[in-house]
Amino acid sequence: MTIEIRRLLPGDDAVLDHVAEEVFDDPVEPARLKAYLAAPNHLMFVALLDGMVVGQCAAVVHRHPDKPVELYIDEVGVSPSFQRQGVARRMLAAMFALGREFGCGEAWVGTEPDNIAARALYENLAESPDPAEGFVMYVYKL
Repeated sequence: MTIEIRRLLPGDDAVLDHVAEEVFDDPVEPARLKAYLAAPNHLMFVALLDGMVVGQCAAVVHRHPDKPVELYIDEVGVSPSFQRQGVARRMLAAMFALGREFGCGEAWVGTEPDNIAARALYENLAESPDPAEGFVMYVYKL
């Protein structure tokens, strides 16, 4: 079983025609997907197995007038039958590398305090979490 990690670009909409369960929170809407992929500051990687999307990682490049460019990891989703196999880690590694290409000095991601699986992944990669009530944020130097 070889899972391919692939960046989606404008025109790659059809890749998301076959998505495994629980990769996204809701069904992918074609018009929203098209607009997302067309936006140059929106980035997405997917994990593919035999043409089926089994994971996704979406991020946004934030440019500020007074701070360095940063990468916000907006979503990471892996179908339950493919979790704990390194899929999310590989997608995040690809996203971090792309963030560096975009000039991002750091990346950050947040999750709910009770999302144990996500926290285990993020804590394994992060220097230290930034706890706040109802939200845990992880920052990565790129």
